Amino acid sequence: MSQAGGQKPAANRMTLQTFKARLGGASKGFKLLKKKRDALKAKFQVIFRPAFKILSPTCSRRLHLPALLKEIVDTKLKVGEGLKDGAFSLAKAHYASSGDDIASTVIERAKRPSITTKLYPDNVAGVSIPLFKMSYDASKDSSAQTLGVACGGAVINAARETYRKAVVSLVKLASLQTAFHTLDEEIKMTSRRVNALEYVLIPRIEDIIHYITQEMDEQAREEFFRVKKVGRGCASSSSPSLKTEVVEKKKVKLQKEKDEMAAAGKRTEAAIDAPSMLATKKDEDLIF
Repeated sequence: MSQAGGQKPAANRMTLQTFKARLGGASKGFKLLKKKRDALKAKFQVIFRPAFKILSPTCSRRLHLPALLKEIVDTKLKVGEGLKDGAFSLAKAHYASSGDDIASTVIERAKRPSITTKLYPDNVAGVSIPLFKMSYDASKDSSAQTLGVACGGAVINAARETYRKAVVSLVKLASLQTAFHTLDEEIKMTSRRVNALEYVLIPRIEDIIHYITQEMDEQAREEFFRVKKVGRGCASSSSPSLKTEVVEKKKVKLQKEKDEMAAAGKRTEAAIDAPSMLATKKDEDLIF
């Protein structure tokens, strides 16, 4: 905006219009970024939640937590419970199978995945947030349906169902944590931009506009004073009293010249009319 080395820009109307356009663009960008920041922060709205579920079972205080963080904490607790139930169900399946290890049998029968995860974009105030969605196809589990027909089949199916629920919670947790991290980074970046516009860029442009306006006002005052001074001089030279005074001076000067010429003429005439010393007396002729 200002020139290199801290120099001020030229004070003219073109520069003023340029900086006014920059100020308008900066103000519009500031408003849009502020709205974007507010929309992103709506995901982190503060709510009350009992903190004893997060900190310790003996704590009875309440803690302010963002809504998204609350959902992440709930999902983490749910995943922990699901994995614990799945481990217990797997132990029961091993016991029901007469203590045999069923892991190798399950791996041999697993041909196609029955659970798949796809990535979808979610738009929040112009920010693309990755969202994981899980799909389950029960027809692809037909090879595992006959597992444990002799003994423990029902327990094995229950263990598989428990782990499936745990996987659903894991996919949901992955989506929430990814969204939380993405929104957190975007809010930080948007806040930095908003602060830079509000406290650095816009005040600097306003100072330059104020400087240019002051300089143009000063130039206008100088021009007005100069025109007024010239006008006064022209008005003074065209006044009747001044004309009369000039005429009188010319008359006095002419009269003085005439008097000087008259005095010079009298002196010439007196010099011409003076009697000749040779004409007053005629000398006698001398005869030798």
